[in-house]
This record gives sequence, C-alpha cells and structure tokens, in this order.
Amino acid sequence: MMAYVLGVPLYANTAPLYRFLEPDGWTLRYGVPSELNQQVRSGEIGLSLVSSYFYLKHQEELALLPDFSVAVLGRVYSVNLFHRGELAHLKRVALTTESATSVALLKLLLREQGLAPRYERAEGGLELLEAYDGVLLIGDRAIQAYARLLPALPETPHALPTRFGEVGVEDLSMLWFARTKLPFVFAVWAYRKENPPPKALVAALRRARRLGLARLGKVAEAEARRLGVHPALMEHYLWNFRYHLEEPDRLGLSAFAEALGLPFAPMYYSE
Repeated sequence: MMAYVLGVPLYANTAPLYRFLEPDGWTLRYGVPSELNQQVRSGEIGLSLVSSYFYLKHQEELALLPDFSVAVLGRVYSVNLFHRGELAHLKRVALTTESATSVALLKLLLREQGLAPRYERAEGGLELLEAYDGVLLIGDRAIQAYARLLPALPETPHALPTRFGEVGVEDLSMLWFARTKLPFVFAVWAYRKENPPPKALVAALRRARRLGLARLGKVAEAEARRLGVHPALMEHYLWNFRYHLEEPDRLGLSAFAEALGLPFAPMYYSE
C-alpha cells in the first residue's frame, strides 16, 4: 500500500504544525504553495496546506480541516512589500512566484489606495529593488530579508522598524488588519472532497500541533539556525500565528472572499 502524501510548504511558520508529526503510513512532500496547490488539485497529494486564495477559487472541489489554519492578526513579518521611496510613487513591482494569495492581497490593498503599478513576476530578493520600485517577498525569504535590514534586535517587538533609510516595508497582514480589524488567513489544510484524509492522520496532525506549540522555543531555535536569523526574532514571529481556524479567522477568510468577489461556502472534514 502506498504511503499517503501530505503537502507542506517548507516555511518556518509551518514548522510548529509538522515538526513533531510521527510517520505512520504517510509521507511529507515539501514545496512552495504554488506547487502544492496544483498537486492537491490534481490528486497527486492527498492533503496539503494550500493558499487561501487558491482554496477560495477552487472550493467547489476542495474541503477543509475545520480547525487548522496559518493566520495572523496584525503584523506577520513574512509577507512584505519592500519598496524604495514612498508607497504612492510605486510604478513597477516585482512579485513572488511562490504564492497567489499574497499577490492577490497586495493588488487588492493597493487598488483600494488608488495605486495601479505595473506588476511583473520575478525571482530574487531585495536585489530586485535595483530594477523595481517594490518587491513582494513571502515566507522564509521575506523574514530573512527583513532580518538583514535590521541593525539590532529591539527589546520589544513594538519597536521593530518599518523603514530602513530609503527602503520601506509594508506588512500586508497589518494593512489587512487596518482595513478589516480581522485576522488574515494565509493557508488552510485542504483536500479533494472525494478523497478525505484518514482519521488517524488528522488526529496525528492535532497531536503534532499541540507539541509544536508547547515546544515553540525549540522550534524557533531550529528554524532560526536554518535561516540564519536571531532566535528571539524567530520566536516572536512564530508565536504571532493563529493555527486553529477559529471564528475570527473564518470571518477573515470570508471577508477576503467577499473582497475578491468570490463565495465562501466551505465544506469541512467530517469526523
């Protein structure tokens, strides 16, 4: 019997969900959200963390685990528009190729501010600011870019800066919070409706999350070493996340769907 395939974006913010997952008839497949999205839709992967935008676009085919999310209320630190000069002067923006959700959110937020820069897909990091007015980075690449700009770690996260000389940092989750006062859901566990995951796997994921959150300091230390950032910055980054798709998160996901002109009629996993 083939092992059940579970899709996981290899980002620091997903580590608390799977770091302590015990292998028992399933295997992990790592990839960026744009890859995993398509693989779960094609059936190549049984269950995967998928981007919320992808889920909303294909919810007639997909169902959700009802109590899992990767969401944030306020600053997320790893979905950032780095830009030169003032935001109002954006003309060309380089977009990450890793996630459609962040791209859709950026376009929505800028459009509502009356801004319509030219968007171009581009691979790279902050060096793209040599050719573009702004660059959208997500996940590990975004947190590493922010950490490199940070001259020193302040005593409190409230003092973390959002401008470094001529380079400004717009945190998209914070802009969403200012707009809605709701969390932003970046990812959910989803699967094709006709192929629900084994109950034992769902139970194992819940155990793994419980252990990951109970040992968040250890998870943060490991991820900080992997990415080469300060452990205290990584710890603050991880404890900021909401991993349970609670009612405020569902309201945030519904508000994102409404802003995109999409329905929100989720089908949840049946125990």
